[in-house]
Amino acid sequence: MQERLQKLIAQAGIASRRQAEQLIQAGEVSVNGEIVTELGTKADPETDHIKVGGKLINPKIGKREKVYILLNKPKGYLSSAADPEGRNLVTDLIAPKFGKLHPVGRLDYNTEGLIILTNDGDFTNLVASSKTVEKVYEVKVKGLPNENAINKLRRGIRLDDGFKTAPAEIKELKHTENNGWYEVTLLEGHNQQIRKMFDAIGHSVVKLRRISIGHIKDDRIAVGAYRLLDADEVKKFTNPAPKNSARQK
Repeated sequence: MQERLQKLIAQAGIASRRQAEQLIQAGEVSVNGEIVTELGTKADPETDHIKVGGKLINPKIGKREKVYILLNKPKGYLSSAADPEGRNLVTDLIAPKFGKLHPVGRLDYNTEGLIILTNDGDFTNLVASSKTVEKVYEVKVKGLPNENAINKLRRGIRLDDGFKTAPAEIKELKHTENNGWYEVTLLEGHNQQIRKMFDAIGHSVVKLRRISIGHIKDDRIAVGAYRLLDADEVKKFTNPAPKNSARQK
């Protein structure tokens, strides 16, 4: 049966569908010896020889065990499976026995907290692009923003890069004399969004940590450590309970 190449690459655990599209456009994918760069091209893994980076992926399609890992990411690690600059990667923290994994979405280089790694490209596409999976962060900012400034962020604000943020749920936590602490819930994942949001009101982020992804919370994992997600935890992402969008508070 013919399927889109990006779906087959994701099924093989090579990359997420979005990353697979980038591989195709970069000329890294071939079918029966012919390089394919057009998105939407289909192939049949039963009859066609599909290669990524010169390596045959047919044996991996639909025959690998799917792995889902929850990592408590430290600062100073890149949320990627590769980096031309040679920086530390989140995949470096996972035991080699789990094979090739990629992160679901991203956390900034200097942001800590929970991130999922998997070899399931369909799962990655579902969770990373979802507008219903809430991500919750603890945020420490420089200075003490006033209520009007925080309410602007709750309603949504246009960032310096032109992106208009959706309404966000922001709860005040216990402040210190010089720093505000907040719990921020987002349903979107614009690049460095929380840092840019607080920059926009003149209070830069000092510390940022993601504490939950949808229904997944785990404060028992040490920084740099990880655990496997169980079948029920994974299933809830594909069959979520109905939820309201992020509320203003």
